[in-house]
Amino acid sequence: MDKLKNMRVFCRIVELGTFAAVAREMDVSAMMISKYMRSLENALGVTLINRKTRQLHVTELGQSYYQQCKQLLADLNDIESSVTQSGSIVKGVLKINAPIDFGGLYMLPVIDAYQKKYPEVNVLMSLNNAFINLRAGKFDISIVVTDKLDQGVVAREIAQTSLCTYASPGYLKQYGCPETAEDLEQHKCLHYLDTPHADVWVFHKDNKRFDIRPKWSFASNNGRALCQAAALGMGLIRAPALSVRSYVQSGELVEVLESYKIPKLSVYATYLQRNYYPAKMSTFTDFLVNYFAE
Repeated sequence: MDKLKNMRVFCRIVELGTFAAVAREMDVSAMMISKYMRSLENALGVTLINRKTRQLHVTELGQSYYQQCKQLLADLNDIESSVTQSGSIVKGVLKINAPIDFGGLYMLPVIDAYQKKYPEVNVLMSLNNAFINLRAGKFDISIVVTDKLDQGVVAREIAQTSLCTYASPGYLKQYGCPETAEDLEQHKCLHYLDTPHADVWVFHKDNKRFDIRPKWSFASNNGRALCQAAALGMGLIRAPALSVRSYVQSGELVEVLESYKIPKLSVYATYLQRNYYPAKMSTFTDFLVNYFAE
């Protein structure tokens, strides 16, 4: 039986969690999926998946073998893509994850311009603020706005912004303007969920970092909702300047605690380090960097 086929089946079992789910995806019987697994384990002489219980359990050897299989299959796919697309049309499905606000505000114009140059590339973009483990294989590229990168990934900086504090003129007139970060304990705060810093607001003062855990009155994982709430006078917001630009320009929000802002917060395109990169990935990351540079 084809060993590469067996490896692909094994990887999908690990990712989907059941033989039945893989059988449905591949349009074969669950018995055939079991046959693939038996063939693979017999050839290796080890148990990769413990099937004695109702719930599948990937063994320690299985986890290690899974990671190596994923890399091998990814390299094989990339080699084939680089050969077939060399000197020809760049095509395929490019899977991207981006933060909700940055993706909604800035990625669509980039994708539109990219697809005008490479019309055979279909782009799937998911908007999610949560940490994305690229090793799971769901996405090719993850856009992150952070000061703390995941180890083991390639990160290309595409933009910079500041992390600042804002409030509406109406809120400041009613409740006063905070003079220090500690003053936030006396104010209504609007908290951004699913950031790398969880429930902490990070500040810089005199080249030192310190953390504040504000008592928030409203929280959301959507920056637009938080900006609108701040513009309505519901409280203070801590957000990247890129996300708040239009509200500041219109006068709906003003910056406070300016001496406490983090002046440099980078936006990165991140992806796993590989021996070969398909043309759809290399062309898009180059295009992304050049687009923001311009």
